[in-house]
Amino acid sequence: MRLVTFAHRGMQRVGLLEDEQIIDVNRAYATSLERRGEPRPCALADAMVPAEMIGILEAGERALTAIREAVGSIRDTLGSGGQTEALRRDGVVFALSEVTLKAPIPRPGKLILLGLNYRDHAEETGQKIPEVPTLFAKYNNSVIGPGATILIPRVTEQIDYEAEFAFVIGRRGHNIPREHALDYVAGYTIINDVSARDYQFVTSQWMVGKTFDTHCPMGPALVLKDEITDPHTLDINLSIAGEVLQKSNTQQLIFKIPETVEYLSQVLTLEPGDVISTGTPSGVGFTRKPPRWLRPGETVRVEIAGLGVLENPVAKAP
Repeated sequence: MRLVTFAHRGMQRVGLLEDEQIIDVNRAYATSLERRGEPRPCALADAMVPAEMIGILEAGERALTAIREAVGSIRDTLGSGGQTEALRRDGVVFALSEVTLKAPIPRPGKLILLGLNYRDHAEETGQKIPEVPTLFAKYNNSVIGPGATILIPRVTEQIDYEAEFAFVIGRRGHNIPREHALDYVAGYTIINDVSARDYQFVTSQWMVGKTFDTHCPMGPALVLKDEITDPHTLDINLSIAGEVLQKSNTQQLIFKIPETVEYLSQVLTLEPGDVISTGTPSGVGFTRKPPRWLRPGETVRVEIAGLGVLENPVAKAP
């Protein structure tokens, strides 16, 4: 399943993305319960399938099973003219063009990123291959969704792009052994780790250059892990106006998901809705000669096989 957070008429909900349609999973489950004669379908649906993503992740397999059941029921009626219209009228089914996609996890509990985690990127920056994961954080102010604008701040022009594969935690855990790491992963998404390089490199601590507003595009969907046979064989690329600037495969990750989960969970408790981004491959702007910074009017496109496409325009901050 491909779960999205979407906005419609001022409300933010969770939906299932199918082709050019969004099925509101909470309302789909309520509709399924009503058809079965449940006397309080909306109340039960709110308890079983919350209308926000972290709530669904916290509910775990119980919620996902309910969603699968409900979506199957809704699929059976789509295509039947009158019933389809009723589902649209009741806010169960939307055309993709009717809604605005947000980041699938709009406010992650923790937003942790790895640096220098592709061998070719470590080499292009002139740094040695790390022996343990290099970690830093972004914050929720930086998170935006597909189609939202990356802003170039007034204080710098040195804004760089970084295509990244991210995984989302779906189960609380501490001291997780690597052989069980994927049991704690809900699914995967795309991140663009936009970076203000002059702020990043002014000290040895990267955080300040990573956390400007709008500098963490995420999406378009949370692709549940059962959709992806092997998360470490995915092509990843970033392009602007058709020019491919980054191209690699998650096979090149130095620290893969099992090692990363094991290492992190020795330090802190991982919780549903935490997002961990695994680093970027070679081809970033600051290593090019001359440097290749993002410019107003451009659109950055990140694509990862099986996860979709994340596109964001770029503009100068007012």
